[in-house]
Amino acid sequence: MKYYVKIIWPVFLLVLWGCQSPRQNPKQEANAFLTFYDSLYQPLYYVAAKAEWKASTDVTPEHTGLRIGANDAFAVFIGNPVIIRKTQALLADSVSLDDLTVRQLKEILLAAASYPGIIPDIVAQRVAAEAKQSALLDGFEYCLEPGTWGCQKTITPNQIDEILATSRDLNERKHVWEVSKQVGPALKPGLIELRKLRNEVARAMGFNSFFDLQVADYGMSVGEMMQLMQETLEQTRPLYEQLHTYTKYVLAKRYGREVPKMIPAHWLGNRWSQAWPGIVEGVDLDPLFKSKSAEWIVQQAERFYTSLGFPELPASFWEKSDLYQLPPGSTRKKNTHASAWHLDLDKDVRSLMSVVPNYRWFETTHHELGHIYYYLAYSNPSVPLLLRGGANRAFHEAVGDLISIAARQIPYLREIGILPPDMKIDRTQWLLNEALDNAVVFMPWSAGVMSHWERDLYEENLSPDKFNQRWWKYVEKFQGVEPPEPRGEEFCDPATKTHINDDPAQYYDYALAYLIKYQLHMYIAKNILKQDPHNCNYYGNREVGTWLWDLLKLGKTKDWRTVIREKTGEDISPKAMLEYFQPVMDYLQEVNKGRTIGWE
Repeated sequence: MKYYVKIIWPVFLLVLWGCQSPRQNPKQEANAFLTFYDSLYQPLYYVAAKAEWKASTDVTPEHTGLRIGANDAFAVFIGNPVIIRKTQALLADSVSLDDLTVRQLKEILLAAASYPGIIPDIVAQRVAAEAKQSALLDGFEYCLEPGTWGCQKTITPNQIDEILATSRDLNERKHVWEVSKQVGPALKPGLIELRKLRNEVARAMGFNSFFDLQVADYGMSVGEMMQLMQETLEQTRPLYEQLHTYTKYVLAKRYGREVPKMIPAHWLGNRWSQAWPGIVEGVDLDPLFKSKSAEWIVQQAERFYTSLGFPELPASFWEKSDLYQLPPGSTRKKNTHASAWHLDLDKDVRSLMSVVPNYRWFETTHHELGHIYYYLAYSNPSVPLLLRGGANRAFHEAVGDLISIAARQIPYLREIGILPPDMKIDRTQWLLNEALDNAVVFMPWSAGVMSHWERDLYEENLSPDKFNQRWWKYVEKFQGVEPPEPRGEEFCDPATKTHINDDPAQYYDYALAYLIKYQLHMYIAKNILKQDPHNCNYYGNREVGTWLWDLLKLGKTKDWRTVIREKTGEDISPKAMLEYFQPVMDYLQEVNKGRTIGWE
């Protein structure tokens, strides 16, 4: 990689020099600069993305080193001071430029802000530190049974999730939950160093913090973003408190315990309490997938999209993706977090998953292919290279989550033969399960815990000796959840969440995505399908496909607020989500009569 950089660097400087020659027409000058930028941006991006892919699908020191080298080369280019100055100069005359040109130039500056060449040593340190942190997380072995001479028995993240989803033994649950936090202390030193490096990089470009830099992608200040998060929390809190009350009564009965004020974290079926699966009895769909193969799960997800009129996935997707769980005894290690990849900003799309035949992976594959089809939709000639992304970062998650809603609709599950025709479904319980396992319960986690803790980490420079204390303060405040035993600063529980390490200061994306997805779904159900939003079927509807493809193919060519308003007729808010779950609210208010609501 160093050799590659040495070759390209002189050419890069010469071309840059040529691009700085004066032109009378600002539009012509900007177009020439963007053509030059794209010609180097795309190949360097592709090299870095392929190195990232290799390091995530086969975790070794060698691949981590290649990842660092590729990212270093990419960072050197996008953060070059000459590029920054040239872009700033062109934007100074933005009144002479069209909107698409201005958008591309702003994208260049935002990208440069992550790797500014005015502090190359800090940028290089950050690239290396991030690669090492990801390798440590991806390759970590969780020890279920420690021994005198090392670990006697390891456990995988998938196995941890399975136990938390199914076990009725509180001692086992507690032990496994604690095992899931083992990686935290190992990651804490790296997180402290990354916070320092990320903030230095952001401040060098005029931002208050790394959090401020990430929020800028929305055209918002930190205060505006956190205000939107706070408004979302306040509006969804009444429904969440009803769900919280219902859940702790159900679980107290299940485990033979007194009803607690706050819910112990190990009682819930998720390592971070961000989703509460298994609360509603009789809605477990996993047995219905036992006869299916992992390959069928992914293929059916593709069939969903092609039924809408979308194209089949490229052959290269199937050839290059890493879709299935590693076989027992495999010496290869890979990142087990499901993800979608757009490696060349064109047609090289891939997915990294560990699919097994169960309901969670059925829904996850539909979600991940939502990202893949979003990539393919905006990879068209009308969308410039630099604007090939979601309308905002949240839109990508919103599209994936929108299809997750569609994937759990009863008519769809019946049509593809998952739900037997004679199998009766209590629709209220079905909707309640969705609120607990996917939607409403997620808001205090995303808009509350994650967004507030990362805001404090970067904006307030939160002291390392308060990492865990502040974390659990927010978990208790926003989620009404507490650890099985006090968790001191010898632990670093926030670092166990992959996003804190390798997708930092962006978790509000998911909160916004949830708001957007329900606005999109309610519009589709009521205005296109003209069906009950809780019992509708996208499958095979080409009108839905056309409406959705028209949204996806825009990429970042329009302001995200305009896109939402034009496609749904409303500004972003929790209104659609609360309307969708109103039957759950009505049900819970009746069930919870006489109970103390909330935990404060």
